[in-house]
Amino acid sequence: MTGTVLQKNDIANMLGTRKADANKGDSGHGLLLAGSREMPGAACMAAAAALRGGIGTLKVMCPMPAKETLSRLPEAMVLPFPGNGWADLEEGFLERELSHATALAIGPGMGREEETDRVLLRLLKANKPTVIDADGLFALSRQPDQAAVLHENVMVTPHFGEMARLCGCSIAEVREKQEALARTKAEEWGCTVLLKGHESIIAAADGRFAWNKTGNAGLAKGGSGDVLAGIALAMLGQKLKTFEAACAAAYLLGAAADEALSLLKERMLMARDVTDMIEITLAQNTYRSS
Repeated sequence: MTGTVLQKNDIANMLGTRKADANKGDSGHGLLLAGSREMPGAACMAAAAALRGGIGTLKVMCPMPAKETLSRLPEAMVLPFPGNGWADLEEGFLERELSHATALAIGPGMGREEETDRVLLRLLKANKPTVIDADGLFALSRQPDQAAVLHENVMVTPHFGEMARLCGCSIAEVREKQEALARTKAEEWGCTVLLKGHESIIAAADGRFAWNKTGNAGLAKGGSGDVLAGIALAMLGQKLKTFEAACAAAYLLGAAADEALSLLKERMLMARDVTDMIEITLAQNTYRSS
């Protein structure tokens, strides 16, 4: 195994010090595109994680059927658009919100309809710090030239199956060659790759490379990836570069899961338990304030 193994001090240095007079604008204006009629919960978990992770303000754009679930998060501004799916999203509605956002995330619970391709490509053209996860990665896999649409401000967060789809290979090959694939694709795509696994790999386009070893088997459940996407959005909102944001997000997800595991058994651990521990993990283990 090569590359840096992330330690608590590494993450504390990446996060830096939050000034006592900081305001919400200093921590970014996040825009999360997520959710669908069938999967509103994924959007809700990603949004909750972004809020716990310290994003300054958060707007969640979703189809109307996902509104009710997301409205349970009073700290988030929910932006439902008329219609049942992403094909109904009007370009002008999206453009207005993109102009205000400083960090973007797309994918959790969106569904796999082809219209998500259009939405993904428009976000990428904005050239803003962007997390692509879950169904956003499925849309990316349909692009004939992924390197042509990705850029240095992008973080992709695939698990082994999603990476296999993106690379056109088997899951077994991804598992066997995970380090080489992450590093090769980060360079080829010109972005940061966070390859999720038992030990996650973070690779930057410039050759930097790290392993994250925090976390436990309790994360092997639905929703963990949505939580990671939300934390990553919060890190980008707080002006971390994509590689540092990916390192911090991976570490904090695992450390929060370890914190939760001290109270819950692995088989009882749920993604929302991890979300509840993010704030504690930031305060007690990594985050420094003055």
